[in-house]
Amino acid sequence: MGEDFREIQDYLGKIVGNVERVIVGKRGAVELSLLALLCGGHILVEDVPGVGKTSLASALSRSLHCSFRRIQFTPDIMPSDITGFSLYNQKTGDFEYRQGLIFSSLILADEINRASPKTQASLLEAMEENQVTVDGITYPMAKPFMVMATQNPADFVGTYPLPEAQMDRFLMRISLGYPEFMDERDILRRFKEEDPEVKPVARVEEIVALQQAVRKIHVDDSLYDYIVYVVSATRRHADVALGVSPRGTLALFHTAQARALCMGRDYVTPDDVKPLTEPVLAHRIVLKPESKLRRVTAAQVLEDILGRVPVPMGRQA
Repeated sequence: MGEDFREIQDYLGKIVGNVERVIVGKRGAVELSLLALLCGGHILVEDVPGVGKTSLASALSRSLHCSFRRIQFTPDIMPSDITGFSLYNQKTGDFEYRQGLIFSSLILADEINRASPKTQASLLEAMEENQVTVDGITYPMAKPFMVMATQNPADFVGTYPLPEAQMDRFLMRISLGYPEFMDERDILRRFKEEDPEVKPVARVEEIVALQQAVRKIHVDDSLYDYIVYVVSATRRHADVALGVSPRGTLALFHTAQARALCMGRDYVTPDDVKPLTEPVLAHRIVLKPESKLRRVTAAQVLEDILGRVPVPMGRQA
């Protein structure tokens, strides 16, 4: 491992530490958010209100000194509000494009499941292809670009469940959860007089360069097999009605590369893959109705699969 990779590890650790100035005791969620950013992916945060979802997105954007926009999804928000629209200019006689709310480096799509399915679908092209097409004209998104969408798992009144195709667009699903006792005491102390200030510690162009570096991290042939075995096992599991798609296979592959980079290595190990299976794959699995009645969870299915699939021998973390 060269000096450059230790510098990258320190650099990414500085970003995580900077975000932790306002997100206390949730290092795992902060690190996963950074992994998603390095992969050019998007995150679904399924959590109750008030645990710091907006603060996480805002602190991450301020750490990178990139543009940030919070979109509150409601039943009356329209697809054109998201993607933009063409407006006729009487002076010039031409149609002019007005950008929608999606044009920002980091988007917090708050309570995404409160918007109609048509409005939810307006995000798909931007999330998948980093572009928006309006009236046959394509407009590229900023780099880096990440959507952090939230939904409340405990409130189903006036909501529209995200379809499987849209869930599959999210690189990972995470949850912040309530803080531990000592962490919540620390929150009171930090925010007693004023909110902690988060200053930029990274540049956008450096993050874009690291996104390219992620794809160059070495993956041994045995780990190619291991990842495919794990994913394909979800399609044959007795409790699963719909297993993980090849998009999920790629997601697990690239997040493992990103984790290796964050750990200061130029190669992936099984220990990079295993802790990422739940956040990357669980939301892509559809369980059978009878399995749900038995309170089986996607996390349990993945734990069972990891226990059955042989781990390749080789370099460990």
